[in-house]
Amino acid sequence: MCFSATASFTAGAVLLGIGTLTLRRADRVAELPYASIPALFGLQQLVEGGLWLSFADGAPHLNSILTHVYSLFSHVLWPIFVPIAVLLLEAVPWRRKALKALAIAGSLSGIYLLYFWAMDPTTSKIIGHHIFYDSPHFYIGPILVLYVLGTCVSSLLSSHAAVRWFGAATLASFIAAYAFSFWFISVWCFFAAIMSATIWLYFRQHPAIRASASEVCAGA
Repeated sequence: MCFSATASFTAGAVLLGIGTLTLRRADRVAELPYASIPALFGLQQLVEGGLWLSFADGAPHLNSILTHVYSLFSHVLWPIFVPIAVLLLEAVPWRRKALKALAIAGSLSGIYLLYFWAMDPTTSKIIGHHIFYDSPHFYIGPILVLYVLGTCVSSLLSSHAAVRWFGAATLASFIAAYAFSFWFISVWCFFAAIMSATIWLYFRQHPAIRASASEVCAGA
């Protein structure tokens, strides 16, 4: 989280626990990417907890490594991974087409950010009790739009109500975090991480219900 190592480590541990449960509930290979999202967010929060400690311990090399790992999660993984994970759950033809388009949009933003990350890696520092990630390319208008389409809007197009809840939660957290735009990357990633707990809503359903829902949607 953006406030302390303790908060980041706590959030990371809780999300790893939730991720373990969702992964165990995944009944089909196609569900595994979506089920892994809470655990991946948990790992990202643990990385940020370590980043906090690197500031306190005066370890610049460790700080650089953890900043790179964190930015690969925030800049590259999420806009590519989320729409693909949602797409794999989808059976409705028109929704699949739309999700493929959003997966391309998210991937374009992720590839763009990866390129500029390689050319000019993200740096981090503490400002006002928050971690500030210096990444100007992230805030370029068209790139930010493509990023949001991949990470937030894609879930809203799912035929599964529980997946749409995740999309609504991440979009709401995006809007809320944008109010803290100076620390936006850290704040939004924390909010989105917490919102990923809503993924449990999908997996709390019996596998037969999830499967039958997909079949009904496919016939729609």
